[in-house]
Amino acid sequence: MFGRPEHIAVERGFAEFRCGRPVVITAAGEATVAIPVDGMNDERLASFRRLVAPANPDLVITARRAHALGYEAAGPVRMALSDRDGAAAIKSWVAAADVEQRRELARAGATAGAAIELAKLAQRLPALLMADQRSTASPVPSDLPLMSVSADAIAHFRKEAIDSLSIVADANIPLEGGIAARFVIFRDAIGGSSIAVIVGVPDCSQPVPVRLHSACLTGDVFGSRRCDCGDQLRLALRTLNEQGGGIILYLEQEGRGLGLANKMRTYTLQDAGLDTLDANAALGFDDDERDYGAAARMLQMLGCTRVRLLTNNPSKLEGLARAGIEIVGRIPLQGPINADNRRYLTAKATRAGHKLDHLLAVLGDGPDIAKRTP
Repeated sequence: MFGRPEHIAVERGFAEFRCGRPVVITAAGEATVAIPVDGMNDERLASFRRLVAPANPDLVITARRAHALGYEAAGPVRMALSDRDGAAAIKSWVAAADVEQRRELARAGATAGAAIELAKLAQRLPALLMADQRSTASPVPSDLPLMSVSADAIAHFRKEAIDSLSIVADANIPLEGGIAARFVIFRDAIGGSSIAVIVGVPDCSQPVPVRLHSACLTGDVFGSRRCDCGDQLRLALRTLNEQGGGIILYLEQEGRGLGLANKMRTYTLQDAGLDTLDANAALGFDDDERDYGAAARMLQMLGCTRVRLLTNNPSKLEGLARAGIEIVGRIPLQGPINADNRRYLTAKATRAGHKLDHLLAVLGDGPDIAKRTP
């Protein structure tokens, strides 16, 4: 349960990270003071250096970010920093498309992976400043007590959050086009809210048409042409209405699980020439950071365990199946292709395995499809 002290510590730890404050991460006799680079300025950097003195903090990045910088790495790595490295230089090592100055990297300690996971939970960039607490002044100043979180508790936290889901509200919401819908609001113990939009009256004794839809502020609300998210959402609503009912799970997974701010950062990198997958990697993230355990739990709580999934993404089929939902079929959602989303859709089709046959029909099914797409 979330009342256990170790899980309360994780909740408080990622709240500290969201506020840009340091946390102590412990694992196997190791204790490290960590702070996210995201939001760092020279004043905060100086404060952190004073906190961990006489130790010098290292910059810790993921293997994905290391690869983007041209290094080989099997896990998180650390980079020694000098007193001359300011916040701007550190941020370039974390998020810039091109970094000219090379530094030596070394394998990070046991707490690094947990600190990166905590940063991701807080929807911060997966990059931190870290210093061995045994090398810092002891004890920590009494006017700045730090939260201490174990790596093991962080590792189990996502599963605990899924188990804590509960239904907190629901209401009937009539939608445009004469669509009758009921919005069911789910909340977990850390305040996250996802929504089940129940269209019509689906028969849960039969396979139910279901759409897993990751929230996309730019596409769903403002009609962004950079993606097909808004088009897929509206098409899913019409399809479910025409089929007599179904469910859309509207999930808090903006930017394939990166969060809105990091999604905007990937857009900047895409404008510099990277595709959507390489942009994720350049920031240190996986191609897709989403997990569908919460979606499966929501469906189970609604009494829906057999589904026909409205998706072009095979990973959603696999993720739901692993979480205990029976998949009996797939319904494609083929949105419009335009000059602004064509490169994005091409990367999803050719590199992420999305089933976008209508895109291949438009552009041609050759090995150089990405090269022929602006």
